[in-house]
Amino acid sequence: MGILGGYDKAGGGAGGGAGGGDIVVFSEACSFSLRKMLYGSFWLIFSWFLLLVIQRGQRAKHVPRGKYIAGVAILAGTAVTMFVLLVLKVFPFTPRYIIPVAGMMVGNAMTVTGVTMKKLRDDIKIQMNLVETALALGATPRQATLQQVKRALVIGLSPVLDNAKTVGLISLPGAMTGLIMGGASPLEAIQLQIVVMNMLIGASTVSSIFSTYLCWPAFFTKAYQLESKVFSSD
Repeated sequence: MGILGGYDKAGGGAGGGAGGGDIVVFSEACSFSLRKMLYGSFWLIFSWFLLLVIQRGQRAKHVPRGKYIAGVAILAGTAVTMFVLLVLKVFPFTPRYIIPVAGMMVGNAMTVTGVTMKKLRDDIKIQMNLVETALALGATPRQATLQQVKRALVIGLSPVLDNAKTVGLISLPGAMTGLIMGGASPLEAIQLQIVVMNMLIGASTVSSIFSTYLCWPAFFTKAYQLESKVFSSD
């Protein structure tokens, strides 16, 4: 059971990134999976996550194939972080633990990925002359937009990192509060919250880095010139 042993008492953690209607539909699918405890039901949850990712990809609608890039980046970040958690045996490989944990990671990764992709495209558009000058001097597309990528990553990850700084000092997160109200000891709640914070930072970081690398080629032609039609729309 590990660190998340008290999770059963409180009934799960807090997810993110979905509206009221999304939560209602997802809760029904989640309840079905938890009742049946069938690993085949993971496909139902996976399909819902995929549709949710594509729907939330509207933030990066001006990036070519933005929805699909966001989907791949989010799933990659969630999968990598989940793999690390399972290898370290932080929690058992059962639907009761994987579904809420994956939900939290996907919700945060969606927000970070959308902001990162939008910021990268907007920064390159604002600094087109600077980027084109670097390309004319022999820089590769990645070299010419390195500063824009760094800035996009910093802006995208800022909310997650700022939230981690205030946990326990200013705010009490939902997972920690839920465990304490459910009868778990404060020490167990703190241990869970440390896991939650680190896994959210990990999933968001991997997803945002993946998204920048995947959307980079869409901003340039094969001749290493800026793709003007990508930056012409608002």
